[in-house]
Amino acid sequence: MRHLRITSRLVALAVVTLVGAGACAFDPQAGGSGGGGAAPVGAAETVTGANGTPGPDQRAATPKPKPTTPTPAKPTPSRATKPKPTRTAPTPDSTSTKPAGCPQGEHQRAVETYLAQLGGFGRVTVDGRQSAADCAAIKKFQKRYDIRPPQGRAGPTTYDVAKRLATTDTSRCKAGSGLTFCVDLTRQTTWVMRNGKVIVKPTVTRTGMAGYRTPAGTFRINYRNIKEWSDPYEVWLPYWQHFTQGMGFHETTTYLHDKSIGSHGCVNLLHADAVRYWELGKVGSKVVLVGRRPGT
Repeated sequence: MRHLRITSRLVALAVVTLVGAGACAFDPQAGGSGGGGAAPVGAAETVTGANGTPGPDQRAATPKPKPTTPTPAKPTPSRATKPKPTRTAPTPDSTSTKPAGCPQGEHQRAVETYLAQLGGFGRVTVDGRQSAADCAAIKKFQKRYDIRPPQGRAGPTTYDVAKRLATTDTSRCKAGSGLTFCVDLTRQTTWVMRNGKVIVKPTVTRTGMAGYRTPAGTFRINYRNIKEWSDPYEVWLPYWQHFTQGMGFHETTTYLHDKSIGSHGCVNLLHADAVRYWELGKVGSKVVLVGRRPGT
């Protein structure tokens, strides 16, 4: 029995020695999952289940009972006359441009304006009225930034994300030469520059919450790990790139657009963005953070 206890302690010590020590993570009690819809890095990184709660862009629909109409009895044709065939006229819905199941949101015109400004999501008409083309563009935008559910409705989350991205001033990041990761803490957006030119357009992020403010300043990535373990918060940090005080870039472990929570100082990314940042980054890469997250 004594030999078994000694062996167990040695195994535990070996696990602690082999695993890294990240300093920031999300509250593990919060629900949600990493964004982008892509597969996780590995089974060990799936630390929280997918958030099944409808997002704020979803409008609950109350099913209406369908009226029942009694079916009239078919008349028996006489021998002298034959029944005339019935011609059904096409309904207006068959030629309508309004997509079925794509409701119009309260921020329709504003979202159309921002998507037209951003470009890359398809044709939109800035008129405040939902159309099949508008719906497709909004859905594409929602899927890109993991806005749930991606049903084409211009709700508050879609409006907020589109506005933040469209109003990000990339010139605020004094990148200089070489590759630089830029973060606008005020708008909660991030992008990448090389030799003063944007090579990765602004995308969404979520930084430190109240009490764990992510500081503004210029830093360098000094440690990277494809899958880092955070000792204080007991959570995996995929695509970890540390730059200061236990803070770094990594894939989000909760629903990114839940603003009621935040990181413990880290710059959290959707899956696709975390992978892209990992591919571009290296030890020594510059990180410039400007502004301050509201409420911190």
